[in-house]
Amino acid sequence: QVQLVESGGGLVQAGGSLRLSCAASGRTFSSYAMAWFRQAPGKEREFVAGINWSGGTTLYADSVKGRFTISRDNAKNTVYLQMNSLKPEDTAVYYCATSDFGHSHSALRQYKYWGQGTQVTVSS
Repeated sequence: QVQLVESGGGLVQAGGSLRLSCAASGRTFSSYAMAWFRQAPGKEREFVAGINWSGGTTLYADSVKGRFTISRDNAKNTVYLQMNSLKPEDTAVYYCATSDFGHSHSALRQYKYWGQGTQVTVSS
């Protein structure tokens, strides 16, 4: 059974940084793409960043490009999201997800397994 456990969320002032982590278990982590999504109150869940099985290809939403960096450590079965220059509009619950494919996608429907989410709150 695939399990994803996020950590690292919290409260930060605008302009600050946070690093989210997602520890995966239950299958061969290094074979599959990983992604981060987020959901703000009253809004739909949206794609933030994705990374392919090897870490060689990344994909970002326009809203976070240049501020967020996704990475993975296949030896530790962990994917990270480094978030810099945070803005109040980045406030959301952040979810880690993995698909059954090696290449990342931005479409929510491509992702089969989800973590429980971690809250990120950016104050102005």
